[in-house]
Amino acid sequence: MSRKKINIIYWILTGLFAAFMLLGSIPDAIQHPQAVEMVVGHLGYPGYFLPYLGIWKILGVAAILYTGFPLLKEWAYAGFTFDMLSAMYSSYAVGDPPAAWLFILLPIAVMFGSYVFYHKKLKAASTVEA
Repeated sequence: MSRKKINIIYWILTGLFAAFMLLGSIPDAIQHPQAVEMVVGHLGYPGYFLPYLGIWKILGVAAILYTGFPLLKEWAYAGFTFDMLSAMYSSYAVGDPPAAWLFILLPIAVMFGSYVFYHKKLKAASTVEA
């Protein structure tokens, strides 16, 4: 696969993933009533957890979109993996039907694709420089 094609696929997947995460993090960070109801009322997490989680997700999106600091980017991908798997488990644990928590597999798949193509992009860049 050409370096250009790898780069295009990486940015499409990364952009989609960033949009998924921002759409979920902004309501958390500003403590939107629906987000509070879901996380505090339905899932049972403490109220102070919501803006904390939202702000860290926004910072994670920034780390993934920014091309520098590769170690920070790896941590952001790991943090998002923990976040989404925890959200999926939390929904399952409170008795939500599979339709309510299986949708999280979509952003997980997009994130996985972004991560794979991030490493393909790095490999393609290093072979050109060598």
